[in-house]
Amino acid sequence: MKITVVHPGNLGPSELRRWRALLRSGRELINPFLCPEFTLAVGRLRRDVRVAIIEEAGDVVGFFPFERHALGIGKPVGAGLTDAQGAILSPGLELDSSWLLKKCGLSVWEFDHLIGDQFPAHQASRHPSPFMDLRGGYEAYVNVIKLQSGKTYKSTMYKERKLGRDVGELRHRYGVTDRAALRTLMGWKSEQYRRTGRTDRFAWPWIVQLVEDLLHVDRPAFAGVLDMIYAGDRPVAGHFGLRSDTVLAGWFPSYDPEFARYSPGLIHHLSMAREAPKQGIQVVDMGRGDKEYKDKLKTGEFEVAEGRLARRTPAAGLHWLVRTPVRAARNTVLAQPRLREPADRLLKTYGRVRTSMLRTAHDDRSASVTETSR
Repeated sequence: MKITVVHPGNLGPSELRRWRALLRSGRELINPFLCPEFTLAVGRLRRDVRVAIIEEAGDVVGFFPFERHALGIGKPVGAGLTDAQGAILSPGLELDSSWLLKKCGLSVWEFDHLIGDQFPAHQASRHPSPFMDLRGGYEAYVNVIKLQSGKTYKSTMYKERKLGRDVGELRHRYGVTDRAALRTLMGWKSEQYRRTGRTDRFAWPWIVQLVEDLLHVDRPAFAGVLDMIYAGDRPVAGHFGLRSDTVLAGWFPSYDPEFARYSPGLIHHLSMAREAPKQGIQVVDMGRGDKEYKDKLKTGEFEVAEGRLARRTPAAGLHWLVRTPVRAARNTVLAQPRLREPADRLLKTYGRVRTSMLRTAHDDRSASVTETSR
């Protein structure tokens, strides 16, 4: 077996065709984060992205996309952004993880959304990734939701009608390509991150550029999809995600907090589920994470794993000392409602304080600029 490591931009057409073919072998549902187009898009913006091409007897039998950081610490491509991670391998192919890491110049490869059937001996924990099953169409999906979350469904339909009466007729637009609409959505999402004490992903210019680049990618088996809900002429909620031909990966959903009392996020997700089967989508993967709206809308769950591959190196030992206790503590908190809820309240309080401080600082700077200009 042979491994050649290249930048994704150096993959040729035949290799990309082989990647797509391997991805489909034995899989009905293809998560777009595993498609070569996602690795190519990130690779155009990050110099640390690499792909290991795995060959056996002259045939390409696998691809292993990764990021290589200092000290040989490896991460999935787009680490912190992706809801599906892993190697793209021929069915039944097993890899020696130490050999793989050595050939890739890595001491460690850390993962937190690994597809469930890979590297089972190295999985520290497994977690549910809820999804909306639309394989039977929207009506079949809604019938399940009515049984599981009937009260939520009825109240969402009522709020949808009320929003239309109070603000303006509701319109759902799928496949919006307007960059201004995307920036409106990113603005809502940034505010949400800060308000809830989370890291604002859009504070990183390369992530903003990645999302804007993907907005205009539209291929038969991979596309960036922006869809928005408008009340009259006002945008009230939206989502930007990636799709393959069968799976829409939930990525950046958000809404205008001015309309929070109408539950615009739930309205949008149900509108998205209504439209998705018309576009060939069979499943909306909402991604790992305990969120109330996911519990209300899910009709099934995938499993993703957290853990790491490692070689016996000083860098791997240092990585274990730094990362493993933090991961274990975080998962303990997330797994127990009596700990998770206070932690979530603390993050939200921190987010409100930080947002207030940022606004005050912004106002002070604006006042200073105004005074100077006089």
